[in-house]
Amino acid sequence: MRRAMRGTAIAVLASAVLFLGLAYGAAVRSEAKAQGAAGAKGDVTLIAPGGIRAPIEQLIPEFESKTGYKVKATFGSGGGTHKQVVQGDAFDVPVVQPPYQDVLDSGNVVASSERPLASVAVGVAVRKGAPKPDISTPEALKKTLLAAKSIAYPDAAAGAAAGVSVEAMLKTLGIADQIQAKIQRAQGGAGAMAAVAKGNAEIGMTFLSEMEDPGIDVAGPLPGKVCPPTRLVGFVSSHAKSPEGAKELLAFLSSKQAAAAYKAQHMTPGK
Repeated sequence: MRRAMRGTAIAVLASAVLFLGLAYGAAVRSEAKAQGAAGAKGDVTLIAPGGIRAPIEQLIPEFESKTGYKVKATFGSGGGTHKQVVQGDAFDVPVVQPPYQDVLDSGNVVASSERPLASVAVGVAVRKGAPKPDISTPEALKKTLLAAKSIAYPDAAAGAAAGVSVEAMLKTLGIADQIQAKIQRAQGGAGAMAAVAKGNAEIGMTFLSEMEDPGIDVAGPLPGKVCPPTRLVGFVSSHAKSPEGAKELLAFLSSKQAAAAYKAQHMTPGK
């Protein structure tokens, strides 16, 4: 009887030890996972226009794996992010588009840290399977836009840099007033491409890097003479909470490794 009770007690004790061991192991794994999520070296914050979002999101995991930092990125319109940088919002690495003299004058970035990341052209898209229009020259582009029944592009009034470029191009071509009735100003580049994919707009324009909707075909970039590519430049913030992390992230985003990601999104690295 006593032997049986002793055996039972030992079995119960063994089970308890096993349970505690498993619980401890789970707690250790959970803590390690939490530390990994936070980043072994801490967080690095970034703010950038939507035109460079796709390649940066592709690059972040590689940077985190190599360095131990955790990147927290915020993307918005070109005008909106620019304003945030000028007013001194707290980000370790701000990415802006020219003109940015006001960014330098604000003192919110380290001027000597300036790094050109990439440039991106505004392109033209049509619904998948539709004939691609001739946009090879300014004159051909002008005829195409005048003949189109509807045209969608990001809303410049909302700060969309691609929309600002498109409206400047329409003025350069001298057709801004003529085509006002058929213009659809969309919420960002994705909104403009969705309108084309759904057949709500015959032609769509935004940065080539934002033309990811599977329901569209890309006709190509706008002629550089009337719509020059937009440059994207990175800085280390003067208020960086992680200045070393900011320097490492900016160096990585302007590296040869990053160049491949930019090219994959129809961007030109380093300009």
